[in-house]
Amino acid sequence: MSQAAAPMAAFSTAFAAAFADVIGAEGGYTDDPADPGNWTGGACGRGVCRGTNWGISAAAYPTLDIAGLSEDAAQAIYRRDYWAPLQADALPPPLALLVFDAAVNNGVGRAARWLQTAAGVAADGQVGPRTLAAVQAQSGNGAALCAEFQAQRLVYMAALPTWRSFGLGWARRLCRLPFQAMQMTN
Repeated sequence: MSQAAAPMAAFSTAFAAAFADVIGAEGGYTDDPADPGNWTGGACGRGVCRGTNWGISAAAYPTLDIAGLSEDAAQAIYRRDYWAPLQADALPPPLALLVFDAAVNNGVGRAARWLQTAAGVAADGQVGPRTLAAVQAQSGNGAALCAEFQAQRLVYMAALPTWRSFGLGWARRLCRLPFQAMQMTN
């Protein structure tokens, strides 16, 4: 395999594994009116309740046919709008899974800021060379970096007003993720 082909193969393998894990957590179509993400206006009762499918929500994509969204279309959205902006292909695969899952569930900017906070750099919400260098500098200390990232996420999620309704499911997801991340390889 040429050197030019190697990064794409790693990208495809890491993304495919992370996508499979996220889809397993997100599931199929739901239109629970108590979930603000299901509404085109981003809040319960605002806009139209179009639901969430494959984790793609009406709040994030208000003009998309959510109910008719295919898994392939969802995968393309995830790669373009979540994985690529986080430069997840440049992260160690276990960390990439945690950051990607957080981006899907909590937003790309928030996931980037948690990564930056965990890595000890200014949290501007944009993963760039400084963030990637800080992550690389913590090579060999990946468990602590992953744990700090997860702690930042847990504190945020537990404070959400919807935690009472959805918290047990979110807690299960957050507890399962490190075990899934350990199965990711470099």
